[in-house]
Amino acid sequence: MFQHILIATDGSPLSESAVDQAMTLAREAGAKVTVVTVTEPFHVMATDSKQLSETRETYDRHMKAEAGRHLASAEHKAKAQGVQCHVIQVEDEHPYKAIIDTAKKAGCDLIAMASHGRRGVSALVIGSVTNKVLTHSSIPVLVYR
Repeated sequence: MFQHILIATDGSPLSESAVDQAMTLAREAGAKVTVVTVTEPFHVMATDSKQLSETRETYDRHMKAEAGRHLASAEHKAKAQGVQCHVIQVEDEHPYKAIIDTAKKAGCDLIAMASHGRRGVSALVIGSVTNKVLTHSSIPVLVYR
C-alpha cells in the first residue's frame, strides 16, 4: 500500500480533521508521515523602512509561531497513533508547489489534504490549493472532506 504519506495542513478545522484521518490511514498501512504547513512570504505594503522592518519581523514571528502550533499538534497526533512523523514548515509564494515539491523531496507516495482551507474569496477567484495540487501532482492525492 502506501509507505510514506505527506499530510498538508493549514491548521483550519477541516485540515485538522484531514490530519486525524490521514494519521489513522498511516497507522493502518504501517506508513510513516511527513506533515507540511506552507506559509506565504511577507508582502511589502509600506514605504517607511523602519515600519517595513518591524512589520516583517512581526509577520515572520507570527507565521512561525502559528506553523509551529499546527505542526506540534500533528506530531502529538502521530505519537498517539504510534506513527513515525517528520514535520516541516515551508515558505512559498505558491503553496500548492511547495506541497508537491516537499512530497517529491521526501519520497512520499501519497499526498493527503483537506478539500479546502483558509483562502477565502481568493480561493473562488484563483482556485483552491487542493485543486492545484490535484491538477499538478504526479503523486496520488487523497482529499478529505
